Amino acid sequence: MSETAKEGRYIYSVVSSGVESDLGDVGIEDSRVYLVPHREIAAVVHSCLAEPYVTKDEEKAKEWVLEHSYVIDLATDRFGTVLPFTFDIIFIGDDDSVRFWLEENYDLLKEELERVKDKAEYSVQIFCDENQITEKILTANPELKKLRDDIEKMPKGTAYLYQKKLDLKIKEKLLEETTRLAGEFSEEINKLADEIKIEKKVSWVPDKYKEKMMIAAFLCLVREDLVEELGNLLEEIDKGEGFAVRFSGPWAPFSFVQIKGS
Repeated sequence: MSETAKEGRYIYSVVSSGVESDLGDVGIEDSRVYLVPHREIAAVVHSCLAEPYVTKDEEKAKEWVLEHSYVIDLATDRFGTVLPFTFDIIFIGDDDSVRFWLEENYDLLKEELERVKDKAEYSVQIFCDENQITEKILTANPELKKLRDDIEKMPKGTAYLYQKKLDLKIKEKLLEETTRLAGEFSEEINKLADEIKIEKKVSWVPDKYKEKMMIAAFLCLVREDLVEELGNLLEEIDKGEGFAVRFSGPWAPFSFVQIKGS
């Protein structure tokens, strides 16, 4: 970091606590993490220079993100529900600057803490065996099944053209069917979640799921008392022939907080 940079405070989350507290040297690069309170809420921060954490070292960048997440998990364990911030949010100024921000946004922050109280974020990904779905489509559409059978008896050139036509029709039917299934699953999951969002960009999928087709990915905000019921529902889906479900969490509600900078 540049020696000429201004003083800053790196913010991890906002918690329900009005008491000063020192969490120890648990932050990014062993920074001392502590609470800056205002009335009944507090920001979890460490002191730093007011410039971004930037590196060309990919492993170091990953380590910073993990350390950021660790502090949020620690704050969750200690203070309950938190409003998590994404990596590398830095306020310019000292603790008084953080207190001023807490004061200016107090009502919104209190409202958000109450809204997500006793709730956590979960990721739900649903996969299917594309071949099995395709076979079901062919069984339900005798004309397509007949066309597939006829193609096997056609001359090579003609078969090629008709195969392209068949593939296109199957692709259309496959999209219709997976969209229908995703809608049904979403409807059932939504009954047990306070909020649900489509996860548009899935960054990583374990190898054991890669042979299957992902038909739905949701982020869900779920109350503690409904997590087991949601798990049971997903287990039933997972038991379905050709289906697989990946259910992970709990996480701090990153996708559901509605505050600037989070």
